[in-house]
Amino acid sequence: MSMDARQVARWGTGVLAIALVAGGSGYWLGQQDGPASEAGSAQANRKVLYWYDPMVPAEHYDNPNSLSSMGMKTIPKYADEAPAGDALPGVSVDPAARQNLGMRVVAAEMGTLPSGLTVTGTIDFNQRDVAIVQARSGGFVTRVYARAPGDVIGAGAPIADLQLPEWGGAQTEFLAVKRLGKPELTAAARQRLRLLGMSDTLIGEVERTGRTNGTVTIRSPIAGVIQSLDARQGVTLGAGQTLAQVTGIGTVWLNAAVPEAQAGMVRVGQGASATLAAFPGESFAGRVSAILPAAQADSRTLTVRIELANPGGRLRPGMFAAVALGGDGGQALLVPSEAVIRTGTRALVMLTLADGRYRPAEVRTGREGGGKTEILAGLAAGEKLVASGQFLLDSEASLTGIAARPIGGSQ
Repeated sequence: MSMDARQVARWGTGVLAIALVAGGSGYWLGQQDGPASEAGSAQANRKVLYWYDPMVPAEHYDNPNSLSSMGMKTIPKYADEAPAGDALPGVSVDPAARQNLGMRVVAAEMGTLPSGLTVTGTIDFNQRDVAIVQARSGGFVTRVYARAPGDVIGAGAPIADLQLPEWGGAQTEFLAVKRLGKPELTAAARQRLRLLGMSDTLIGEVERTGRTNGTVTIRSPIAGVIQSLDARQGVTLGAGQTLAQVTGIGTVWLNAAVPEAQAGMVRVGQGASATLAAFPGESFAGRVSAILPAAQADSRTLTVRIELANPGGRLRPGMFAAVALGGDGGQALLVPSEAVIRTGTRALVMLTLADGRYRPAEVRTGREGGGKTEILAGLAAGEKLVASGQFLLDSEASLTGIAARPIGGSQ
């Protein structure tokens, strides 16, 4: 049997009829036991406006034998079913019919929207945690410490020993000035050593021992991975020449590919959780640190950069991860997703009014997740709406010309 509320189902010797009208007459449920001629006479006295299929209420026919575009037999629309001019707009339903239709009413509530966005990504180095090791003065490499690109080293680990003739000459001048016993000249000479790149420790050693030391050990300022290494024994260096590049691994980046159509669900600072096949049953928490400005033309995705802590260096660049972007975007007005009627041009919900009446209201929707939909405009917290059985009500409201409440409207 069709969902048409006016179709008649025979139970035993009687007839069960459910009628849906607007403007207050409501659904009616009754058992017809009188003669068939009386019912036929009552129907014959009612004025028919047109015939229609409740599944396609926009189609009107002038012939009772017409079939709708869905192949269903049409039924009459009577003039006395039109809403009265002084009645409040709405479709009325009596309690018995509400129960038969299985209608469920819920209230729009404030809450946190759980995330339904799961994407994939890869681990990469944190390019903000990079140290460049350079020669501060011209010289040559006297020793290397068996390092190679890809080695993991600690902070302060030696990389190479350099012989810097300019440092030796400056230290000799400093010692000569110091022997003059003039504090202002000694201070100026000490400052010159600092400007050449010597540490206070080295200057103090030269001043204490009275011997020059033109050999310096270059050390890594951070713990991490050697990305490049140009220090080779016997190589001559110029001032400012790069010896090594070290990238820290205390934190890593997770570059997640988010479909362009869902990019609006992601915000900087949003929480994220990553799982990797290498560590089953374990989750790594992080936050979105950046949304890169360019989309990937071939995959139509945006790269979302998530920063993860990496204790013990277990997360290694190149690893593949599944990423769940957290729903911590704050409080939002939420309704069940099933309560939203999407027509293609707008979204509607069926409001519950006083005295068992219902009226469509236009809404503007936002994010979705966990069976909930965010309402950006068109509803207020606490307003009640139909979460099931609303499509039949919307069909009748369209048929009887009841306008949906506009966004921002109160009537």
